[in-house]
Amino acid sequence: MVSLLRGFPYALQTPHSGYHWDGSDRRFFEGWYYRVTLPECGQTFAFMYSIEDPTGGKPHSGGAAQILGPDDQYLCRTFPDVERFWAWKDALGLGHWGTTDLTQSPTELHPDLFDQHIQQGYQGTATWHQGKLSDPGSGQTAQWQYEIQPVYGWGNTNRPQQSTAGWLSQFQIFEPGWQILMAHGLATGWIDWNGDRYSFTQAPAYSEKNWGGAFPQRWFWLNCNAFDNQPDLALTAGGGRRGVLWWMESVAMVGIHYQGKFYEFVPWNSEVHWEIHPWGYWQMQAQNAQFEVELVGTTTHPGTPLRAPTEQGLIFACRDTMKGELTLRLWENRLSGKQLLLEATSYLCGLEVGGPWEGVWRSQVE
Repeated sequence: MVSLLRGFPYALQTPHSGYHWDGSDRRFFEGWYYRVTLPECGQTFAFMYSIEDPTGGKPHSGGAAQILGPDDQYLCRTFPDVERFWAWKDALGLGHWGTTDLTQSPTELHPDLFDQHIQQGYQGTATWHQGKLSDPGSGQTAQWQYEIQPVYGWGNTNRPQQSTAGWLSQFQIFEPGWQILMAHGLATGWIDWNGDRYSFTQAPAYSEKNWGGAFPQRWFWLNCNAFDNQPDLALTAGGGRRGVLWWMESVAMVGIHYQGKFYEFVPWNSEVHWEIHPWGYWQMQAQNAQFEVELVGTTTHPGTPLRAPTEQGLIFACRDTMKGELTLRLWENRLSGKQLLLEATSYLCGLEVGGPWEGVWRSQVE
């Protein structure tokens, strides 16, 4: 295994898969999200990595790794030394070394070498993900190694993959940027959580990222690729108030991959509406000339507070559960009327709200 990425089907690599930091000392963060869902036991593992102000020497400079584990349990480990972070500019590849006996500059390692020499840290690409974390305060530990077989990037199969926020994403207009890296994939390997080993073969996997020098005021997110009796279905939806040059705007989108086709509902091709409660209820509707979609996500779980990069650094700023209930309906608009193409449900949907939240957020009311 010369490289953990080079076997990746290039046609599925999305725009913005590489590291965005330009080397300047402006306020900057980049975050990555990997997830594996295990329908057999009804559990999910979500891994969140971040680097802030990588030039170093600033109040918020440093990295972190967070895991949302079984039953929404939480583990966090910080990596203060930005010099031990690495990432590829041209493709998805990153890692951060904590405790190690290596003195070389950090880089991708063969999995066996990583296992031998890295006591705290992680590395991930589009096709491989491994790491070791422990929290001395709580005594929690996690180790993981698994391969990833990408199925859907972000777009139609056998077509160029798309920027999640459209072609303007290549310019520093929207802050932060957001890119789904892999809407759906299949993971094979194992995760050890506090001594309990979860082994899996072709489990649903997902990855995304965000980056920028500014931060959304508030946001929401729904994500699922473990539907009941629908193994070839993946949903990512979300919205937020973000900066656009010198003003703020509220935007939202819905993206569905199903049976090789991509259904995209974004502000430039659809009407998108939402009603999101501070916790417990997420409802979205979107329609364009061809299709219409409705999402309803609910949860009775309390959720888990997670840290997120903010102007004040990495602080608790959002709440997540991986045990959300979701109903998805997709229609096609025909001359004879609306035709239901798909109705799907899940009890393993990721649901999130972030930022300061006051009352119900409806799209018609700013």
